[in-house]
Amino acid sequence: MIRTSCRFLLCVAALASLTAAPCGAATPAELIAQADLAYTTRYLEESMTEAIALYEGVLPDLESLSEWTQAYVLNRLSQLCYEAALFADGHTPEDEELYTKGKEYAFRSLRMNEAFAEHEAESLEAALPYATDPAALHWAASNWGMICGIHPIQGLMQQGSVNAMYARCLEIEPGFWGGSAASSLGSLLIMTPGPMGGDDERGFDLVEESIESNPDYLSNRIILAEYWGFTYNMFGALTGVRDAELIERETALILESEVGDWPFWNRRAKIDAERLLSLLNDHAG
Repeated sequence: MIRTSCRFLLCVAALASLTAAPCGAATPAELIAQADLAYTTRYLEESMTEAIALYEGVLPDLESLSEWTQAYVLNRLSQLCYEAALFADGHTPEDEELYTKGKEYAFRSLRMNEAFAEHEAESLEAALPYATDPAALHWAASNWGMICGIHPIQGLMQQGSVNAMYARCLEIEPGFWGGSAASSLGSLLIMTPGPMGGDDERGFDLVEESIESNPDYLSNRIILAEYWGFTYNMFGALTGVRDAELIERETALILESEVGDWPFWNRRAKIDAERLLSLLNDHAG
């Protein structure tokens, strides 16, 4: 079966919603409720696509809603743009569009904080102490980090800003999203060359801390296996195996574990565990 691209499905869902009901028939609250329902099964690509289309349907009326609801919709869209790109193998042009949109949604959310917006005119570093929304910080950094990976030379110059956003998220809510700010920052510190701000030991400790504090969130174990188990060059290209035993141990734990309370991310972790084992076998040969 040929896998339909997420971008194409978004277009289909948007057209379907327009033809199914008269323009303006659904209120923002109704659209959000429908999107929230689709969100619960977003590990299915059609549900992911539906959720994005429905949340985006709220945008024309967004400023009429409470600030809390505006941030909720923007942060959900940023998260879902990041997650939707994970259905593809490798990076596609559509993925980069999703990451770019996801970054923009999260920054729009952050700028709802007037102090952040005012100090961002000076620099991001000056604005970050005023950021208080862990979801906006985390998903902005996640989408931006993927863009850096797609454009590694440019990304090396921007990675410090991504790291700073994860660090601020970790500072204000360490346990947000299964502790993934710690594991994400840890992976970047492992991957970044020392002269450019990398720190292997600190990165390893952060990933270990994320696993210890949130053992049911399996993606932290994937980060340990992928970014500590293998080695990479400064542009993120895989160069070899650092710890085969660790890769085998962590992937076995992931594959044996229940999906539990993280239906999208733990399913994703199991797919990634199989991928890492395949990579390990390739390099062992």
